[in-house]
Parts: sequence; structure tokens; C-alpha cells
Amino acid sequence: MTDTNHATFAAGCFWGVESVFMATDGVLSTEVGYTGGNNAFTTYKEVCSGETGHAEAVHITFDPQVVSYTRLLDVFYANHDATQVNRQGPDFGTQYRTAIFVHSDEQRQQAIDARVALDDSKILPRPVATVIEDAVEFIRAEDYHQQYNLKNGISCQTQ
Repeated sequence: MTDTNHATFAAGCFWGVESVFMATDGVLSTEVGYTGGNNAFTTYKEVCSGETGHAEAVHITFDPQVVSYTRLLDVFYANHDATQVNRQGPDFGTQYRTAIFVHSDEQRQQAIDARVALDDSKILPRPVATVIEDAVEFIRAEDYHQQYNLKNGISCQTQ
């Protein structure tokens, strides 16, 4: 049996974020949902109101023998604008914030190191706005959101 780990990322609309991670070698499964909010149950409509505090996020199960958490952080940062606060492209609100929800102290340190390294590199035009928070209750989104891009013939490539 393969050891697995979990990772949770928020980087704007979860449809595209999920597609990118689905295409990443070593990612065993993905599911989209809501996390980081102030209640244990919510719906897409409620999250879109901006009043629940949740972020649209992707929960990933991965094989650390194939892909490292550090590599997942690289994919995360390469596939969204981590300098935008509470928005990605045309989507805006706290539900579209850039966030890493860590599942362990080791993930926290790796996430901090990656954020600092990206900021120090001066590659981006503004400081990294990504927040790092403890992983909390992950609420699976409605079925029609799961693998939405795949179901609708939209593909994404990882960088």
C-alpha cells in the first residue's frame, strides 16, 4: 500500500486550480470545496456571498514518493497570481484569496520557506499575498463542481 499525504490550496476559482493539480504526476485524487470559514456547512451560493469566510479550495491526496509537497507548492505558485489580495482575474472576494492550508508543522515550514523564497526572488511585481493557515474543516463542494473542467472539455497544463 502506498503512503499518501494531503494538501489543500486556494488560488481563485477552484475549477482551474483542480485541473492543474489533476494533471500533476503523483496527485492521486482531488476534490474541490470550501475551507477556512466560520461554519461547518455551507453551499456555493453562501460562499459566493462572501459572508461565510470560506475560500474556494482544492484538497489533494498525493503520493510523496512521486511528488513532493515542495513541488506542489511550485505548481500552486506557478498557476495563479499570488500577489493579488482576495481576487484572481475577474473573480473577487475573500472566497478567491490565495491561501495554503497546512496539514502539519512540516508543511507549514515548507510553505513559509516557499513564500519567502518567492518574495526574495523579486520575480513578482508585488509582494506575495498568500496566507498560510492551519487546515480546518474541508466542506466538499456540490457534485457539479467536482472535476468541472474535465467534464466540460477544458484542459489545463501544469507549469
